[in-house]
Amino acid sequence: MYAMVKNTARGTTRIGWLNSKHTFSFGGYYNPNAMGYRSLRVINDDRVAPGAGFPTHPHRDMEIISYVIEGALEHKDSMGTGSVIEPGDIQIMSAGTGVTHSEYNASKTEPVHFLQIWLPPSRQGLEPGYQQRRFEPKDRRGRLALLASPDGRDGSVVIHRDAELWGGFFDVGEHATHELAPGRGVWIHVVRGSIEVAGQILSEGDGMAIEDEPSIDIQGVDDAEIILFDLDQ
Repeated sequence: MYAMVKNTARGTTRIGWLNSKHTFSFGGYYNPNAMGYRSLRVINDDRVAPGAGFPTHPHRDMEIISYVIEGALEHKDSMGTGSVIEPGDIQIMSAGTGVTHSEYNASKTEPVHFLQIWLPPSRQGLEPGYQQRRFEPKDRRGRLALLASPDGRDGSVVIHRDAELWGGFFDVGEHATHELAPGRGVWIHVVRGSIEVAGQILSEGDGMAIEDEPSIDIQGVDDAEIILFDLDQ
C-alpha cells in the first residue's frame, strides 16, 4: 500500500519571520485527512528569517527532533542545554514531564531552514532529556544510515518510541533497499532533490506512506536527501 502527500498539498503558516509548510495538521492548519501517520504526528518544514525564531514555550510528553537543512539553529531549554544545530546534526529533545525551550536562527544575516518532527513517547511521564549528535553526509551517501532508534544502536540517538529514523543522500545511479518488518509502516520525506519509489517520483517536500511490502527500494533521480521513518503504530 502506498499513499503520497505532495509538497503542494501541505498546509502553510506564513508570518513576517516564518514560512512553514505542514505535512500534517498543525496549529492553524487542520486537515482531517492529514492527522499524522501512525506515531508520526508532525513534520514542519520551517524557514526562519535571520535573527528571528520561536521564543520560550512549553512541551510535554513528546519526542521532538530538529533536522537542519541549511543555516544554523540555536537551541536553549530549561534543562540548561544550549547548543547550535547545523546541517549534519540530529537533535532530539524528550519533553517528558515538561520542558520549556526556545529556537532561534543563529545568524543575523542568513535564513535557517529546518525540519521539526514530533512523535509521542511510548509512555508518558518520562524524565526530560536532550541529545545531539553529528552524522556526516559522506557516511549517508548512497545508503541509509540509522539516525535515531529506541536502543541507540550504531551510534544513533535514542528515541523513546518503537520508531527508527534513517537518512540518506542519493544521486542518479545510487539506490538503497529498506526491509520492512510485518505490521510496520514507513514514511519517506524528501528533504531536497528527487527520488523514485515504487514507480513514483518524489521531489522536495513530498512524503509517502508505505505498508504491506517486504522491502522498499529507493532510487536516486536528482541529488536527493531523504529521511525515512520506520514506525510501529
